[in-house]
Amino acid sequence: MIEPRLHESRAMRIAYWIAGSVALLLGVIGAFLPVLPTTPFILLAAFCYSRASVRLHAMLVGHRVFGPLIREWHETRTIPPRAKFAGLALMAVSFSSSIYILRDRPGLQLFLLLLGLGLGAWLARIPSRKNVPKDMR
Repeated sequence: MIEPRLHESRAMRIAYWIAGSVALLLGVIGAFLPVLPTTPFILLAAFCYSRASVRLHAMLVGHRVFGPLIREWHETRTIPPRAKFAGLALMAVSFSSSIYILRDRPGLQLFLLLLGLGLGAWLARIPSRKNVPKDMR
């Protein structure tokens, strides 16, 4: 089990609880909307809850869908290959369709293209189980 380390300050625990709840909400929304990535928000929620609430952290780490993702990240700093592929594919579809919709606005198209390429490169660089660097094993 991943052990939470609660923050000493009650005000900071409340701030972490709020940030974790917002991140969790965005992660759940991201599971249904291809524009928002699910994995980073769930990992952020787990971190925030580990500083805010033992109960909420245990609930999130024990969740049947999100729990394995959090445990894998904590233990190996990797994400499942399926999650990486799904994220990259959904980002490609989302950014491509947005660029097409904005075909009359070349400045926005360029911005979206650069943003999509940057986010895609960032996600692609996160190790998967199959290509974990030796120092992370």
